[in-house]
Amino acid sequence: MKSVWDFFEEITRIPRPSKKEEKMRAWLRSTAEAMGLESEEDEAGNVLIKKEASDGREREDAVALQAHMDMVCEKEDNVSHNFETDAIAHHEEGGWIVSEGTTLGADDGIGIAIILSLLADEELSHPRLECLFTVDEETGLYGATNIRRGWLTAKTLINLDSEEEGEFVIGCAGGRDTLIEIEAENERVTNRQVMEIRIEGGMGGHSGEDIDKGRANAIQEMARLLGTLTEEGADIRLAEVNGGNLRNAIPRSCVARIGVTERDVPSVQDTVEQFAKDIKKHFAVEEKTLNLSVEHVSNAETRFLTAECTTAVIQALARCPHGVLKMDEHVEGLVRTSTNLAAVHTHTTDHNTTLAIETSQRSSVEEEKTWASEETKKAFEGLNAKVETGKDYPGWEPDWDSLIIKRFERVWKELTGKEARIKVIHAGLECGVLKGSYKDMEMISVGPTMTGVHSPSERVEIASVERTREAVARALAMND
Repeated sequence: MKSVWDFFEEITRIPRPSKKEEKMRAWLRSTAEAMGLESEEDEAGNVLIKKEASDGREREDAVALQAHMDMVCEKEDNVSHNFETDAIAHHEEGGWIVSEGTTLGADDGIGIAIILSLLADEELSHPRLECLFTVDEETGLYGATNIRRGWLTAKTLINLDSEEEGEFVIGCAGGRDTLIEIEAENERVTNRQVMEIRIEGGMGGHSGEDIDKGRANAIQEMARLLGTLTEEGADIRLAEVNGGNLRNAIPRSCVARIGVTERDVPSVQDTVEQFAKDIKKHFAVEEKTLNLSVEHVSNAETRFLTAECTTAVIQALARCPHGVLKMDEHVEGLVRTSTNLAAVHTHTTDHNTTLAIETSQRSSVEEEKTWASEETKKAFEGLNAKVETGKDYPGWEPDWDSLIIKRFERVWKELTGKEARIKVIHAGLECGVLKGSYKDMEMISVGPTMTGVHSPSERVEIASVERTREAVARALAMND
């Protein structure tokens, strides 16, 4: 029988960025065929693999197991890696599987591997299994949102996309994207030194689960630095600012190019050096590799934003909210509402510079999700910004009395001698979307211990994978 790790090793060799899961879909279906199992693919690209019940359990309701195919594609700046063609380099280190300069893809490759190992286990007693593998989870839960109507018959769903063993998730926040586009006037300016400021090496992380951990947002810190330069009287012009890659990740790096008069070069360098010391001190606990640098690039003529636009853009980025907005009143330590200043990218042509700013909001309260989006929009008032509200997905309201929760509480106590921790999380899970299509389905989300998810420091604990897999197997074996 193939183990979880046999399947995960194969998965790491399959490119699977969001929206580009074709090879993963094909591999899942060929793997099902090799097991002698039926598989289907719906119009959205989701794959469903079915396995009939063990002898004696044919009369029980089916159980769905679910994970997503795609992975967040983040890498260190000095790492050469093509996520559309290259395998994920990884190795074992101190009881963990760790990546080598890129995201590992254990989110949610390890969930897929656990499900496939259960399907491959001929000794496992289980009801009829409907194993759902969804596409494009990371950029907006597209697969779950567009699942074929009536595809599942299961009354219970076990989602394999959580990140702490022993924590069983029964509710989550909903989310929304707010996208801003600014058309700023630029002009060609001479007699300016072009200086490049870089903030790099931030921890980044998941914009939901890690939003309250005090990590640096590289875009926000860059805006603060540029604002400090203007407040101290430096005559600077902004040429471009680029940072962040994904709406669901805290940006780890940001690069800005500015034009500085000869007179102001020394003071700009001094301010940057002092700011570097300040942020290292401020983020001393969480950020061990955060670095800020400045270098002279050229004296060539360059198109810069006008003085007025430079000031307006810097102020808007500095005002744009990021982080925790409200904590939950009933669950201690749970973030209720937050927002992430996720990315900014600059495109310059003659006369105009376009800045595309991506943000995302999360909340377990629908009205507060809207409020967080409106607060983000306010930061860009007066810039004639084009604002678009992007993908919006619902939260998942917990059912504290569901049978599947009781089952996992019992299983975990028997397996480990410890009490299960039942949790609601500040992140999006496909359960929230699937609950909209299957309102009477009981759901729970489980998973092994992972850290650094959505960043190149992602890793998964080996022993926790084995325990999680065993817990799911025991839950399936129960027939109450």
